[in-house]
Amino acid sequence: MIHSHDHGQIAKGAKSARAANQRRLTWAALLAGSYMLAELIGGWWTGSLALLADAGHMASDVAALVLAIMAGRIASRPPEQRFSYGFARAEILAALAQGAGLLVVATLIVVEAVERIQAPPEVQALGALLIASGGLAVNALSLFILRDGHQHSLNVRGAWLHVLSDTLGSIGAITSGALILAFGWYWADPAASLFIAALVVASAWHLIRDAVDVLMEAAPRHLDLAKIESALLDLDHTEAAHDLHVWTIGGGEVCLSCHLVATPGSDPTALLEAANRMLSARFDIDHATLQIEPRHFAEADGPCTGACESGYATRAAG
Repeated sequence: MIHSHDHGQIAKGAKSARAANQRRLTWAALLAGSYMLAELIGGWWTGSLALLADAGHMASDVAALVLAIMAGRIASRPPEQRFSYGFARAEILAALAQGAGLLVVATLIVVEAVERIQAPPEVQALGALLIASGGLAVNALSLFILRDGHQHSLNVRGAWLHVLSDTLGSIGAITSGALILAFGWYWADPAASLFIAALVVASAWHLIRDAVDVLMEAAPRHLDLAKIESALLDLDHTEAAHDLHVWTIGGGEVCLSCHLVATPGSDPTALLEAANRMLSARFDIDHATLQIEPRHFAEADGPCTGACESGYATRAAG
């Protein structure tokens, strides 16, 4: 087995990305925490459930951001003997906890909204509208701060989803305040709360699904294993590819392992280098472990007999 890539460069890049994410998360947490208090006071003063729901959601944002910061610090610890992959999946566990927290928030909002739909209380619409507008501005700024981190880190994406659904919740609170102010529709306040709850559930579902995918070592959704296998088979001096696995450790780091059957007389080192270059350029996979096998080894009942039954592909003739 030959395993070759620059571990130091990969680790350095991951460390730099986590440090940048930590700064983004800290700024977003400070913004959310400061305005959460304003919305709590404003919701109590105006009697607006939509505003209180938005404040409760923002409180979950603060908790999610703090959890994300703590998980990022744990994930940045170097690997140990027992944890040879390091602690990157601490961020995935944090994302799973964030998803569960979103579901709890949605449940509490729905229960209170149903009660208020049956007997809508009066709401000071103008005050609720103004406070929700400030919350919208704060959430928009937080989304801007987190914009560069959520696509590559599930941990940051969890926090970003919290803030995104809270942003839409602020829009719902503004809409309900405007409807009450214009038409006296007090039912709009709990209706907006139900809208917020639906957004929260949708965010939670996607986050939990992605976190479970990583923990179950599923192939990333943006990668097609059939295309990867075909690309490996298209390499010069490759007769077959089998035992292909692609998974994510955490923090967006994609790993691959595969056995490649080399043509007789070919240079295994050259094949390894070509495979690594192709995987990095075409699929953005920089952590690949490849076993180069001669034909007679692959055809024999070697040590990989059981595992290799999961798949065996050969180059098409001609």
